[in-house]
Amino acid sequence: MGIFKNFVMRKLVEKQMKDLPKDQQEKIMTLMEEHPELFQKIATEIQAKIKQGKNQMQASMEVMKAHQEELRKAMQ
Repeated sequence: MGIFKNFVMRKLVEKQMKDLPKDQQEKIMTLMEEHPELFQKIATEIQAKIKQGKNQMQASMEVMKAHQEELRKAMQ
């Protein structure tokens, strides 16, 4: 089940990043594969903010800002 879940998640993320250059897409996908718990937490928090009435961009920016330090550490 884990392989299927990863495949579906990868396809959803690829669709969202279709306008990014391929090298940036791969960097993000690698980060997601190396730190799935962090990205799951971020996704859950974004969804919660959307349910509170915020648009997707606003919710994403707030959550990413809140996890900025964790993301920075993951990138190193």
